Amino acid sequence: MDSDIATNLALVKARIRNAAVRVGRRPDEVKLIAVSKTHPANTLREAMNAGIDCFGENKVQEAEGKIADIGRHTAEWHLIGHLQSNKARKAVQLFDMIHSLDSVELAQRLERICIDEGRAELPVLVQVDLAGEVTKSGIDEADLSELIEFLKGCERLRFKGLMIVPPFFDDHEATRPYLVRLRELRDRMAKNGDLDGKGELSMGMSHDFEIAIEEGATMVRVGTAVFGAREYPQ
Repeated sequence: MDSDIATNLALVKARIRNAAVRVGRRPDEVKLIAVSKTHPANTLREAMNAGIDCFGENKVQEAEGKIADIGRHTAEWHLIGHLQSNKARKAVQLFDMIHSLDSVELAQRLERICIDEGRAELPVLVQVDLAGEVTKSGIDEADLSELIEFLKGCERLRFKGLMIVPPFFDDHEATRPYLVRLRELRDRMAKNGDLDGKGELSMGMSHDFEIAIEEGATMVRVGTAVFGAREYPQ
């Protein structure tokens, strides 16, 4: 498995590099987040040996065990799945960044918990739903302004950018309009001074990360292309 991950990682990094160069970007502008959901801690250790230092987990409870096993500060941990409010405190304790902020109510809760826990800052991305898919999380574009205004007044939450999980299409090119729209939203927010920093774009997965990089992704969430097929419990 170790050699497979190392081989896969080399191929993914080459694809990232080529996609960036195609559109005149520097490859180091793109952060690779290895999506490790369903994979056990031993597999993550193999990935770290291969050079991976940032993992993306979907569920707080699953991540908690792995982080306890591997170590909170031996890697960077990102929550990329939907965050339920009753898991917010644990998420504040466990993760370096949360990609899936999708409501003012959740933002209020995270801000309060950061203060309670003595966490000086928590970088967050706002997950935007641009397709209106009822099966996916994300804030509607029409409700973004209220959330942004709240985040601008937060002491602890740092609004770093946007995230999207676009619809899945057999023709991966069909995802491009959603990626373009997210970039346009980010650019407008950056121009208005709404963001803390340059404005991250978390978009692109194993099937479409090259297109996402062409459209400005600064973070790509890649699982299968690195780890192979997911290991689901029987």
